[in-house]
Amino acid sequence: MSRTRAHVFVSGRVQGVYYRATTRDTAREQGVDGWVKNLDDGRVEAVFEGNEEVVEAMIDFCHEGSKRADVTDVEVTYEDPEGLDGFEVRW
Repeated sequence: MSRTRAHVFVSGRVQGVYYRATTRDTAREQGVDGWVKNLDDGRVEAVFEGNEEVVEAMIDFCHEGSKRADVTDVEVTYEDPEGLDGFEVRW
């Protein structure tokens, strides 16, 4: 099975609304590897690695996020996988 990697930047009201925790939990449920973190400019940055189907599911999730989030934009860049293992919240 081939892996893909998506590097995602999410804009809107996405900090202080459990966006990172919900992303982590969803990624772990889907078996996606990677990480998520808040940026100083108010966006959330995430990397997802796994098979194409689950990575695309995580990108779809990013458009909604947590229940309290208000997503206005999702930027996605595809990159070569780096072999990440597990999913974490970064600080």
